[in-house]
Amino acid sequence: MVITKTRSPIRTNVGLKVVMAVTGILLVLFLILHMLGNLKIFTGETSFDHYAHWLRSIGTPLLPTTWFLWIQRAVLTVAVLAHIGAATVLALRARAARPVAYAHRKKIHVNYAARTMRWGGVIILLFVIYHILDLTTGHLNPQGDPANPYGNVVADFAPERWYVTLFYALAVITLGFHLRHGAFSAFRSLGQQTPKGERRARTAALVFAVVLCAGYLMVPFAVLTGLVA
Repeated sequence: MVITKTRSPIRTNVGLKVVMAVTGILLVLFLILHMLGNLKIFTGETSFDHYAHWLRSIGTPLLPTTWFLWIQRAVLTVAVLAHIGAATVLALRARAARPVAYAHRKKIHVNYAARTMRWGGVIILLFVIYHILDLTTGHLNPQGDPANPYGNVVADFAPERWYVTLFYALAVITLGFHLRHGAFSAFRSLGQQTPKGERRARTAALVFAVVLCAGYLMVPFAVLTGLVA
């Protein structure tokens, strides 16, 4: 009797696309909520510090202080790794299943999109690591005072630290390209595959990416220009 191994549903192309979709939605929701939280800095130091300290107390007394944040970080880390892993496997399978090269124009478009997602993912990952060491743990922050989150942000993006703002802007713009491509692909997967549907999907993906990028860039540039001090 011949025993054949059945591939786990999650390891099929469809399963991996589901993993990418679910983790992508989870990460996008976090990005939206995180952006809205960042914008509270425009409501003043007291309000922003209160919000930052509230984040540390979510779940208490059921959970010890800051446990919710660490659980959230663990879930997001797993989501990021699963997202990257699924994307990598799908890309390798697509390359292996493509014996004939695309036409020149289509090849340029596909390679551009692939490079944007691949290198964009690397830049974003490096930025996330730096961001955690900077504004979460405070190790790379010039002030690093957990009792004064507002002051940490102002110190971080001070005019003399313009290079930090530049790196932040580069990472956020890269994230915008990543989101635009990902959102467009998601809209296509939902059935927007007619010429008119594709135009709508491109527009919706672009608007979403621009709004999110603008929301994240407002804070560092407000500090850099002295609007927030």
